[in-house]
Amino acid sequence: MLQSTIHVSIGVVVALILSKKKWYSSPIRTIFFIPNIISSAALGMLFLCVMNPQFGLVNSLISKITGSNYSQNWFMDPRTAFLSVTLTWLPYAGLVTILVMAEMSSISEDIYEAARIDGATSFQIDMHIVLPLMRNIIGTSTVLAATSMLQKLDIIMMTTSGGPGSKTMNMPMYLYKTVFTNNNYGLANTQGVLLIILGVLVLKLIRQIFKMDAED
Repeated sequence: MLQSTIHVSIGVVVALILSKKKWYSSPIRTIFFIPNIISSAALGMLFLCVMNPQFGLVNSLISKITGSNYSQNWFMDPRTAFLSVTLTWLPYAGLVTILVMAEMSSISEDIYEAARIDGATSFQIDMHIVLPLMRNIIGTSTVLAATSMLQKLDIIMMTTSGGPGSKTMNMPMYLYKTVFTNNNYGLANTQGVLLIILGVLVLKLIRQIFKMDAED
């Protein structure tokens, strides 16, 4: 759930920045959305290469900056595995950005104008006008992100397979190993049912947090 909270937050912040319609807004919006049209398997392979301990871009940059040979196995080190897997999901924040920006376009310009006349700064407009009006779409984005985390299997399988130990193990990966490694179909069936129940509970919790059923 931490991953979904982080990348929804990033998506919302980027949407607020791009909504200012600066010269960089259009190209950044396009670049930021690209990971959402790439398959998860390809994205997993990309991160495996970028964070490879021998020839990865990350280690190479750190080596050049520090002036010493740096070799870190990001996905297999217990200290960095969870963070590394989390980073593979952050590019999907682009979808949140697009959804929030689409919703922001429906806000009447008269509301912005009235706030400016009252002396509100750009930051105050974002905090006290835009974000409250974005409650439903942010809640929807959080639902999409959270449910995606509950079914995410491909990238974990491509990068860590739930390791080292169980540092990056999630329920779909655990269910997969229960079936195909332990051949315990009864337990896997129970895990599947629990996963569905957890998804429903998470959905209801998010809807309550964002008051998505309340009338505006």
